[in-house]
Amino acid sequence: MAIIGLLTGYIIPFIIVLSVLVFVHEMGHYLVGRWCGIRVTAFSVGFGPELFGYTDSHGTRWKLSAVPLGGYVKFFGDEDAASVPDTANLEKFTPEERAQTLAGARLWKRAATVAAGPIANFILAIVIFAALFSVYGKMVSDPVVAEVRPESAAASAGIEPGDLLVALDGDKIRTFDDVRRYVAVRPQTQIVITVERDGREIDVPVTPQRTEITDQFGNKVELGQIGIVTNAERGNFRLETYSPMGAVAEGVRETGHIISGTFSYLGNIFSGRMSADQIGGPIRIAETTGQMATLGFAAVLNFAAVISVSLGLMNLFPIPVLDGGHLVMYALEAVRGKPLSPRVQDVVFRFGLAMILTLMVFATWNDTFGRWIG
Repeated sequence: MAIIGLLTGYIIPFIIVLSVLVFVHEMGHYLVGRWCGIRVTAFSVGFGPELFGYTDSHGTRWKLSAVPLGGYVKFFGDEDAASVPDTANLEKFTPEERAQTLAGARLWKRAATVAAGPIANFILAIVIFAALFSVYGKMVSDPVVAEVRPESAAASAGIEPGDLLVALDGDKIRTFDDVRRYVAVRPQTQIVITVERDGREIDVPVTPQRTEITDQFGNKVELGQIGIVTNAERGNFRLETYSPMGAVAEGVRETGHIISGTFSYLGNIFSGRMSADQIGGPIRIAETTGQMATLGFAAVLNFAAVISVSLGLMNLFPIPVLDGGHLVMYALEAVRGKPLSPRVQDVVFRFGLAMILTLMVFATWNDTFGRWIG
């Protein structure tokens, strides 16, 4: 029974969510590549041995593979799934055949094909968020302070109950959730909160405290807090509904919040203001997917949208083997007027592969041991 619970509660939801996100990512590569005249020899969801598949009329092998932790599109003329050119065979191709390879395509076509994967993930997230906002709306409240916690950063800064928060570091805000998002990723970093009090605006410098909280599933989360609370009376809790276009616009904003929050978190890691123990790998994602599944389909969709944004961002990191690494090399090619030599490209990709393996080991360590011994 425990095994069945593990399968239905964690593993199967995780595989479904990850497979959909990978399929959309690779479909972005596939569609733009085909539009640019580049042949695709394989489209795989998963790695390793093929479980089943078929070959379409264009010669593309569509397959589901045994290890459901990723996927790939293999272009004509590539040596492997990481889009490393098979230089030995490329020299034997006719000009017509070479033009159908990724390596032989014009620079802008290669860049567009590579960038299409992450962009597809961002579009998917926007679509999911838009659908959720259209169906369920969004609970919001005004950024009015109902309570200031004793000995908190807000209390020390002089924020008072009844203050209306109107801006953070000069940027206007609309809801209390805007405050929570902004503060959460800025622990130990001074921010200037503009409050409206007695008809006049006052700038209040506040340094959020680095705080560890425990969510409803027992997970420990580290974030910044200033110690203010709103309530139904002062915050005017309400459900906002959206037209189709309004839902899309809100989906774009939500995706933008995740992107900016991710960069802020990474910056906090490098500056030492936050620890890296919240970075997770497949085990952490599977665990969280299972937890979201207990809250219902909408919660799973919301989490899938967040992971889709993260997948798109991760692939844009300037690490060889990832899409971002390819784009960096294309940028160098544009500057130099010619691509890097095959030998240099091989060394770069091997280095990138080592980096990816190192990051995977680190993330898996965090998933299994880091949270308990740290």
